[in-house]
Amino acid sequence: MTKRIGLLGGSFNPAHKGHLHLSQTAYGRLGLDEVWWLVSPQNPLKSTQDMAPFAERFARAGAVAAADSRIVVSDLERDMGTRYTIDTLRQLRVRFPQNRFVFLLGADNFIQLPQWRQWTSIFRTVPIAIFPRPSYSYRALTGRAAKRFARFRVPDVRAHRLAERRAPAWVFVGMAPDATSATRIRQRAV
Repeated sequence: MTKRIGLLGGSFNPAHKGHLHLSQTAYGRLGLDEVWWLVSPQNPLKSTQDMAPFAERFARAGAVAAADSRIVVSDLERDMGTRYTIDTLRQLRVRFPQNRFVFLLGADNFIQLPQWRQWTSIFRTVPIAIFPRPSYSYRALTGRAAKRFARFRVPDVRAHRLAERRAPAWVFVGMAPDATSATRIRQRAV
């Protein structure tokens, strides 16, 4: 049976209600069956200095995700030994050929996407859904990635069929952004 699965990767340092809000919005707007939270052992673009141990981040993600049974918290990147998103996406497509994947990104990460390894190949591997973040959305939509793949942008009214589209295809999901910030959560904890 084919499933439509959203992939939300990241450090989850820590997981929070913003991740939950994005995932729950993705179900309805993108017609997904599940969202997999791919807890990264270590983001290559982030310092290890403020990074909580993997086990702690994974456990917290599980606790937050427990509010919705359609969210699967996964350590697949650690199991597969992948470090870069493109490698993870390629392996997931090989391991789960029956599934249709959509890569879920916040607008803040969409701005940074051109810094990622083989970022143009990410566009060509799976469809991408971009979610607004306060103060990042405009820059995301006028940034390098948006310009480079402008002709592959899908109108928001067709977002529900994104998983069936052939990559490259991407959509900016119109929704009220959640202002929760993992950085601010960490700062308050100190």
